[in-house]
Amino acid sequence: MLEQKNPRSKYRLKRQSLPEALADSLRERILNGEFKEGEPLVQEAIATEYECSRMPVREAFRQLEAAGLIVSKIHKGAVVTTLPSEQIMELFELRAMLECDILTYSLSRMTDHHLALSEQILELLEDAYHKRDIARVGALNWEFHRSLYVAADRIQTLALIQGINVQTDRYIRLQLLLTSAFEEAEQEHRQILKLCRNRDPSVVEFMRGHIIRAGHNLLDALSTRKVSGTAA
Repeated sequence: MLEQKNPRSKYRLKRQSLPEALADSLRERILNGEFKEGEPLVQEAIATEYECSRMPVREAFRQLEAAGLIVSKIHKGAVVTTLPSEQIMELFELRAMLECDILTYSLSRMTDHHLALSEQILELLEDAYHKRDIARVGALNWEFHRSLYVAADRIQTLALIQGINVQTDRYIRLQLLLTSAFEEAEQEHRQILKLCRNRDPSVVEFMRGHIIRAGHNLLDALSTRKVSGTAA
C-alpha cells in the first residue's frame, strides 16, 4: 500500500493494490488528455509524483501497455500511443461489429431489471452531458453500452469490447470536446434504449450507425483542427 505522507497530495490513491491504483490514475489522466499522444512517461518522475518506488510504476506501465494506451520504445521508454486516423476508425468499426453482434444476442434476453439499470445509468450519463463533465461521460458511456449487452451472457465478447472501449474512450471524449455533440449523443442513446424496450431488432442497425457516425465525426473534427493549426 502507498502511504500518503502528504495529505495535500493532488493524486491520492484509493486503497487497492498499488500498481492497479497507479494504472487507474494514469489511465484517467491519459484519457482526459493531460498526457498527450506521443508524450513520454518517465518512471522516475511518475514515482516521485506519486511518492512511491519505481517498481509499482513499471507494473502500472505494463497494464497501460496491455490496454493499448502506452507503448515502450527503445531509448525512449514509455510513450503515450499515437494512432493514425485509419487505425482510430478501425477501432470504431471493431466496436460496431462486436457490439452489434452481442446486442443481437442480448435483445431477446433483456429483462425489465436490465432495462431499469440501463435507464438509471442513462440518467447519470445525461446529467454528465448537461454538466459537460467529460470524465464522467467517458466512464458512463461505456457503462450504458455495457448494460445493454450483459443479458447476452457472452463474457469473452464483452471483455473484447471493453478493451476496445478503453482505447476509444479518449477519442470519444475528444470528439465531444471538439464537436459539442452532447445533444446528438443524448438523443441517440434515448432512441437506443427505446428500441431495446420495444425489443425492436432495428436497434442493431441503429447502434451500428451510432458508433460509426461517432468515428467519422471525430475524424472530421480532428481534420478540421489540424487544418486550422490548432492541434495540440
